[in-house]
Amino acid sequence: MTPECETNPSVLAGARNLLAQCAGMRAGETLLVLHEDPSLGYYGPGMAEAVLEAAAAMGIRAETREIPFDPDVNAPPAELRQAMLAADRTLFLARMGDQLRFNAELATVRPIVCYALDRAMLGSAFGRAPYRAFVELKACVDAALARASTIRVTCPLGTDFSGPGVAFPAAAGDVTVARFPMSVFTPAPAAGYRGRVAQAGFLVGTGSKYYQPYGAALRDVLFISFEGNRIIGFEGDAADVETARRHYAFVAERFGIERDFVHSWHAGIHPGCAFAGLAGDSLERWSGAAFGNPRLLHFHTCGDYAPGEICWNVVDPTVRVDGVAVWDNGRLHPERVDGGSDILAAYPEVAAAFADPAQAIGLSASGRLSAEAGQEPAKLR
Repeated sequence: MTPECETNPSVLAGARNLLAQCAGMRAGETLLVLHEDPSLGYYGPGMAEAVLEAAAAMGIRAETREIPFDPDVNAPPAELRQAMLAADRTLFLARMGDQLRFNAELATVRPIVCYALDRAMLGSAFGRAPYRAFVELKACVDAALARASTIRVTCPLGTDFSGPGVAFPAAAGDVTVARFPMSVFTPAPAAGYRGRVAQAGFLVGTGSKYYQPYGAALRDVLFISFEGNRIIGFEGDAADVETARRHYAFVAERFGIERDFVHSWHAGIHPGCAFAGLAGDSLERWSGAAFGNPRLLHFHTCGDYAPGEICWNVVDPTVRVDGVAVWDNGRLHPERVDGGSDILAAYPEVAAAFADPAQAIGLSASGRLSAEAGQEPAKLR
């Protein structure tokens, strides 16, 4: 047990939020915590210990098990799946949980993956804000997008795409692994949308499979045009265009998938989500942690399945739903969708987080994403 967990009530509050509100666990139930070795540099030290301490205080019988990192995992090994089935709930403090988030076979296991990657995130407003509030907000946002006649997305760098109200799939439209915290709405299928997306800094993986190089660095702003589920072309610096073409060809050939497929997009809904470092310090960690902030919207591409293998990231999006800027330059306004004001009134902690949203999303001093490590971070406004 780490001393910091024993004396840090905020971290334990985040762990209780996970266990009680997300997992719905009660005294006497069993929890299996699957964790990576912190020396791998993805999940910070002391996370499993914090969850164990909170579980013990709640009367939950918890045990931990270290699992290896497999960059190409498609399903848990049979023996591990049996151990998961034997517990009331399974918690992943490991990338495997994110990699398997669309695996339909895990629906009966009911696992949870934690996107708070260290104790600081778990003890912040990201981990402590009531989980149920964001489940309710996700439902409100989904409903608003589905009811809309038109949706248009822009950003300061030149992103501009639009389409009709979101046609969410009737089934299998979202993940089968529960997410904590809840920080994005259901992926919006790209079919029916067209326009261009501005990319600065890099193209990066989606957390589905891990390959090297995981990111492709860009020198300037790259514009990607798409129509529905197809990439139409790349525009910008000639070297960036060639980089993008080569990277898409490499990833598509590596996994035998559709190179130019555009699957879906969605944006962050959690104002407490912050990424303290620079994206370039660890593209893998950044792409698995920062996406829940409303300042980021991302696409799933390269592969005709969710989440695909290459992610586009839009910084400070404006998302107009029938002309109403629900996201306005990276700031989400829950009160601009039906039911949003009720959520803010019912959950004062959530209202406070939206009144003072986290700004740190890994940008460099230039105010843009960058694949370079060790730069000066952006000054937060």
